[in-house]
Amino acid sequence: MEFIGAFLLVMLFMFIGEWVSSASHAYIPSVFVTAALFLVGFWTIMPKDVGVRASYSPQFISIAVSILLVHLGTLMSLKELIQQWKAVCISLLGVAGTFVLCLTIGTMIFDWHTVIAAVPPLTGGMVSALLITNGLKAQGLTALVALPISMFVTHSVLGYPLISYMLRQEDTRLIKEFHANGDQLPEDLFESSMDADDSGQPGVLHLPAKFQTSAFIMARIAFVALLSTGLSIFLKTVCHFDLNANVICLIMGVIAHQLGFLENNALNKAGVFNWLMYGLLAYIFCQLSATTPSIFGHIIIQIVVLIVLGLSGMFLASWILAKPFGMSWQMAFACSLTALCGFPADYILTSEVANTVAKTEDEEKYVLHHTMPKMLVGGFATVSVASVVIADVFLKLL
Repeated sequence: MEFIGAFLLVMLFMFIGEWVSSASHAYIPSVFVTAALFLVGFWTIMPKDVGVRASYSPQFISIAVSILLVHLGTLMSLKELIQQWKAVCISLLGVAGTFVLCLTIGTMIFDWHTVIAAVPPLTGGMVSALLITNGLKAQGLTALVALPISMFVTHSVLGYPLISYMLRQEDTRLIKEFHANGDQLPEDLFESSMDADDSGQPGVLHLPAKFQTSAFIMARIAFVALLSTGLSIFLKTVCHFDLNANVICLIMGVIAHQLGFLENNALNKAGVFNWLMYGLLAYIFCQLSATTPSIFGHIIIQIVVLIVLGLSGMFLASWILAKPFGMSWQMAFACSLTALCGFPADYILTSEVANTVAKTEDEEKYVLHHTMPKMLVGGFATVSVASVVIADVFLKLL
């Protein structure tokens, strides 16, 4: 009975977070609400191992991280990345701006380990936060374990409204441009690869629909993850080249998707994406069990200062590079800010803002045609690719 009760509690916290986020039109991030509930629970009567009791053990998480990274590869289209190369460059250079300010001014204010522990979750997503947390534990830096998780939870509180504001400015400009050009819609209106059917999926290994069952999709994803892990071990032991298995999982996921071995949005088609994400979130939030009110009161100052430095670095890089890359500074900054959320938050925010600002369906289509591809590939480049690589590099700097 205690296991079912623990599972119910975890799902209840997840639901409340999602409900608040939906009711506030994503201005209040679900992860922030859920993390706050976990924090209050740990500070009162909730057991510290509630995640493990709910079935989300370290073994489960080890499997989940590998197959989720393979899955991220199936969300990516190399064609879209190439077409939107300017958005990719802006996003990555915005992240570089964050590193410059945090690793210079940040290290003048805080110690090296504090900055190294906090920056990857600032410029990446959930997986990045988990990798840094596990790295801190392995290094025995237990006093900093709560820092990456708290950064992951907190940065979205500032990031989401800021992204929304930048997109509102850009959408307003685009609507004026649309009317100035005679209300003409582009012929090649954007269609998200996440929503596209697999019938046009490229690759010599594209499988017929009858083979796209949940079990077979999961088996193929697990095979790619296992192959990636084996390749990482081989490179380390035989070639003496230390490349993190998580990075290889992502790369192999992209390759398998391009070859047609894995479907678009594979885990969603298998119907298990949310289950795995809830498990990963529960495990991450359970790391907050080591945080006391006094510790949290101390690290919140570090988090706020580093977020301000990080966002300032992003803004400066975006503002300087916007004109050379043919974008407004608002659009460039919004692309860089995708590092704070990634998919699906970038997709949801872009859609919601366009729907709010546009007065007609044609206006909305025109706006989304210009903003959605840039936001999606920006998120893929930063959160899906760069954050995993960045986390791997920063782990070596601890």
